[in-house]
Amino acid sequence: MPVNVPDGLPAIETLSKENIFLMTEKRARKQDIRPLEIAIVNLMPTKIDTETQLIRLLSNSPLQVHLTLISMSGHVSKNTSEAHMEAFYLSSDEALKRRFDGLIVTGAPVETLPYEQVDYWDKLTKVFEWSRKNVFSSLYICWGVNAALWHFYGIEKRLMDKKLSGVYEIEIYDKTNHLMRGFDDSFLMPQSRYVTVLPDDLKTSELKVIAGSKEAGAVVFANGDRQIFVTGHLEYDDLTLDREYKRDVAAGLPIAVPCNYYPDDDPSKTPLIRWRTYAHQFFANWLNHCVYQETPFDLRDIR
Repeated sequence: MPVNVPDGLPAIETLSKENIFLMTEKRARKQDIRPLEIAIVNLMPTKIDTETQLIRLLSNSPLQVHLTLISMSGHVSKNTSEAHMEAFYLSSDEALKRRFDGLIVTGAPVETLPYEQVDYWDKLTKVFEWSRKNVFSSLYICWGVNAALWHFYGIEKRLMDKKLSGVYEIEIYDKTNHLMRGFDDSFLMPQSRYVTVLPDDLKTSELKVIAGSKEAGAVVFANGDRQIFVTGHLEYDDLTLDREYKRDVAAGLPIAVPCNYYPDDDPSKTPLIRWRTYAHQFFANWLNHCVYQETPFDLRDIR
């Protein structure tokens, strides 16, 4: 089944060429079914890339999804046109008037800043509070994880000595968890971050660690089906780490070659993509088991 996206969204052209099944709002209005209402709080600077990546994964399911893109009210995107934001994004202030089956909060390149110095922090915390009673299942990615951990649980972020960058093998600790259905005993996931979460950080909370590794820390953990946390980037396409690495090099940052990404660790060679199957499986599991199977038919019944 398709993802229902706004008419004219740039991702449509890219994903249609990949035979991804999308449905425009005009066509979806003719169908007499209730799609899953999924919102994406897109905090990434390369918003169109992130939209495309997430829609690609949300489409790999027999469920119809109606997508709403959310931006932080008052925040001006430096890398995405104002016209694009006005055409396809709902402000967070407007989003707080609605309810959703699922919410995705992306990462953002603000990991080293204190939360209070992030210009949209107050708006984001309002979204977090609103999600308690108005969203059935929330999925937090990368910096979105750290922000949510601090807000909901008072768990501080841990800055690392150097950036964790590359494709890492992740071990599954809880093989019975339905987020891991269809996975092997271990799987590969891109990581691109300056902060980490250790399993010991979560011991006194309601959060259960589902997967992780010595190098990457706690990578997938959750509070039941209502809050899912993923510190890595299953949504990344084949060249995302490549673009980030070359950007950091051009900026003169002391960045190492992404681990386990380029053949022979040679940035002049085409990167290997070995996480796509796991990415599709994870998002399908989240939609089906954490959202669709449990969310009420009437969103007003969310508790």
